[in-house]
Amino acid sequence: MGMDAKTAILEQKTALGIELGSTRIKAVLIGADNAPIASGDHEWENRYDNGVWTYTLEDIWTGLQDAYTKMAADVKEKYDITLTRVGAIGFSAMMHGYMAFDKAGNLLVPFRTWRNNITEEASEKLTDLFGFHIPQRWTIAHLYQAILNGEPHVADIDYVTTLAGYIQWKMTGERVVGVGEASGIFPIDSETNTYFADMIAKFDEAVADKAYSWKALDVLPHVLTAGDNAGVLTKEGAALLDMSGNLEAGIPLCPPEGDAGTGMAATNSVAPRTGNVSAGTSIFAMVVLEKALSKVYPEIDMVTTPAGDPVAMVHCNNCTSDLNAWVELLAQNAELCGAKVNKGELFTKLFNLSLQGAPDCGGVIPVNYYSGEGVTHFDAGRPMLLRGPESDFSLANLMRANIYSAFATLAIGLDILNEEHVTLDTLLGHGGLFKTPGVAQRYLAAAAHTAVTCTETAGEGGPYGMALLAAYRVEHADGETLANYLQNRVFAGAASTTMNPDAADEAGFAAFLKEYKKALCAERTAVETM
Repeated sequence: MGMDAKTAILEQKTALGIELGSTRIKAVLIGADNAPIASGDHEWENRYDNGVWTYTLEDIWTGLQDAYTKMAADVKEKYDITLTRVGAIGFSAMMHGYMAFDKAGNLLVPFRTWRNNITEEASEKLTDLFGFHIPQRWTIAHLYQAILNGEPHVADIDYVTTLAGYIQWKMTGERVVGVGEASGIFPIDSETNTYFADMIAKFDEAVADKAYSWKALDVLPHVLTAGDNAGVLTKEGAALLDMSGNLEAGIPLCPPEGDAGTGMAATNSVAPRTGNVSAGTSIFAMVVLEKALSKVYPEIDMVTTPAGDPVAMVHCNNCTSDLNAWVELLAQNAELCGAKVNKGELFTKLFNLSLQGAPDCGGVIPVNYYSGEGVTHFDAGRPMLLRGPESDFSLANLMRANIYSAFATLAIGLDILNEEHVTLDTLLGHGGLFKTPGVAQRYLAAAAHTAVTCTETAGEGGPYGMALLAAYRVEHADGETLANYLQNRVFAGAASTTMNPDAADEAGFAAFLKEYKKALCAERTAVETM
């Protein structure tokens, strides 16, 4: 008989994962059986200020505190316990981006998030220099672009990190990140589980003429792997996180990770030949490789699992934003007609309705680009809906097309891995898009031409995965790998559903994707002229 939730809280057999996603900050507390027992969340939105997608420091801390407060209130309401300690804590956030600080700890320029496509020159030059694909959103691309632009703040840099790395620093005083997060900062050598030494040397040489007081390793965070000691919660950190003052210092923290790594943990896809798709504001597929790809692809990022294994990542900036906008419009329409609308219920109804749509969506083609898209080489986006006079413009087709559109660019990237003969035993879907059972899961199976599995925790996504990584930090046995820990201790016997590709859906999605690719010509014209 497992330990009940109340006992687990009292005996600190719990782990807390907090993830700062693009639209939601969520805290998930898990018990001794690794199941969620309490949660809290905070919705937020990025700002577009002076041509940069960003969040302010006030946004970050207000949101983080709100999510924690709601989780602690959930504990109080369910179990009548004032939360003062947990077994371990882990922080994660949207990967990539750029936060630069001076010696006094001041943020030198506003946080530049993953969503920006403002580092094209740096991306191309570093890719040539390293012989390794460096996407625009990577931290080192942002740093190098700032150098190329001659931005004066670069001379004052003492620390460059990501959002997750920043939170960890403020919580513990430690300038560290997990290896999965680090692999979106600078290329990682999976033999050593740290930055490629030869590439670090090449970078330093490339900027030597600037005569900065720092070298790359001086300002980049130290790299840790899953299970490593990443510091403990300080009094200052506890006070920053918990406004009530109840949370005690001294709680161990695991290495902070990116949303890619937490998604892998949440779906038990950290072993070779496994993969997962995380679908939210952005969408990405992570496929753990048995061997390196044959060449460098600008559409494919090479990153790692939280344990350091090589991963091919297809990252797309655009996923659910346009879908959410259409649902919001339909909600406004319902309210205009006097209906009281629960957004969660509306999403479920509309998703289920999409199953009645034509397999090819009847000639309805949404292009879901709110921002630029690296896979298809767009620096900016303009959401649009295209259809012909003969198109079957029904609500079912519109919804099906919007969900297809969320997967379309990802499918273009996955086709490259198919050409590389990458073998997948299983593909797991997680994130908000999969909350309605059997809908997005079915369409992804058609888009990826492979079976897709979703677990009961699929909708929890990243924060749940981060809580598991925190639990692994304090619970794993000597020599117990992360893959074994997840397989044997967490997911053994876990409830899940698997859907195989339906032939009609595959043919329908292929027909839709053909038209979607044609529509990108109109998208490019819109970007260039609007």
